Amino acid sequence: MRIEIVTTLKRQATKILADLHESKDPILITEHGKPSAYLVDVESFELMQNRMRILEGIARGERALLEKLTYTQEQAKDKMKKWLS
Repeated sequence: MRIEIVTTLKRQATKILADLHESKDPILITEHGKPSAYLVDVESFELMQNRMRILEGIARGERALLEKLTYTQEQAKDKMKKWLS
């Protein structure tokens, strides 16, 4: 992963963005020697967001199983009847 200081980002934003679009590797931006932000291309960001939504859905399902908040197939069919007709 590439690391850039915020001053370099300010001075060379166009070049850094061009490199980012080409490499697709995130860039860690630092301020005063400490991590401040990650710079990622739009496609990678959207992919991460989609993955997070999927993982959150899986986590909700696991919680429902642990809390016994699930339905049998027959119960689910009955509850969904109005949408399936």
